[in-house]
Amino acid sequence: MAEQPARKAPQAREAQVVRTEWITPHMVRLVLGGEGPAELGAGEFTDHYIKVLFAPEGVTYPEPFDMERIRAEFSRDQWPTTRTYTVRAWDPAAGEMTVDFVVHGDEGLAGPWAARAKPGDTMRFLGPGGGYAPDPAADWHLLVGDESALPAIAASLEQAPAGAVVRAFVEIPGPAEEQKIATPDGIEITWLHRGSRPVGEALVAAVRGLDFPDGDVHAFVHGEAGFVKELRRHLRMERSIPRERLSISGYWRLGQTDEAWRAVKREWNEQVEREQESAA
Repeated sequence: MAEQPARKAPQAREAQVVRTEWITPHMVRLVLGGEGPAELGAGEFTDHYIKVLFAPEGVTYPEPFDMERIRAEFSRDQWPTTRTYTVRAWDPAAGEMTVDFVVHGDEGLAGPWAARAKPGDTMRFLGPGGGYAPDPAADWHLLVGDESALPAIAASLEQAPAGAVVRAFVEIPGPAEEQKIATPDGIEITWLHRGSRPVGEALVAAVRGLDFPDGDVHAFVHGEAGFVKELRRHLRMERSIPRERLSISGYWRLGQTDEAWRAVKREWNEQVEREQESAA
């Protein structure tokens, strides 16, 4: 067997914080400029995402920042840690990218960093990736997610085709986390306040109880893996929605770190798909 060439390290981009805004008590918005956002080339999808890079505590990298050099000269435990975030908006004229971060005090890595960010700070990232945008040919659209999926759902609503029929459900901790989103006429978000209930319970109940409009649906369901799994089964098996009309994935999993979830996510998704196919 021929020896496989080593996979080249992805190219990192650099951005500078232009301004910050707390849009709810637990979500801060960062507008980023510089060469990285100016060269982004986003806009094709409404779920464009980037992977933000964070150096482990106590680790400093040589300048200019070079992922290839870091992988060659630093041990794996000193490589940058990544966190995935949706590009909430991209302004090619201004060369600016907007990213919203959920913040729960000092919990996590990216949230605390974003909460302390100030104009002039540097952020490095990989990407963008993406794969979903509301299909203008669909008869109607179903958008479902918790607060981690809210930026992508908001971007999708703002770019929904004229006259689109949309059912959008977003679960958030409480009323203080509701946001003002510029949606086309006739499109409304159903805000579901979680309170003390388990994550996703209200979303599952809302979708199960929804009177589905007639016709072809294009669905976007993202957030905590547990409720995503339940809704994937419901939509595929009970509602008979074809796989190709579903953009559905667990952004995170309750009880697991981001690293632990990413390590098993692909296998978990494949297993869920196999289980549902065998039950068909």
